[in-house]
Amino acid sequence: MKRGAPGKAQSSFDEFEATELYCVQCRRAVPVKKSLLLVLPEGDKYEYRCAFCGNTVGDKIDRNVEPFGVLST
Repeated sequence: MKRGAPGKAQSSFDEFEATELYCVQCRRAVPVKKSLLLVLPEGDKYEYRCAFCGNTVGDKIDRNVEPFGVLST
């Protein structure tokens, strides 16, 4: 098995993507649905909702987006 050079940190992932989170209303870990909530200058804000009851169980700001300029027609 080939390993990275000693002394260099190697990233094993870019970012986490939630598939299940704890829902207070359902009182257990549940599958979640991710939806875009806001487009902000610092990144896109996503909201995670319970797949069963629709309760908000978390959010995330994706800072890996490129800034957009003025749209041309």
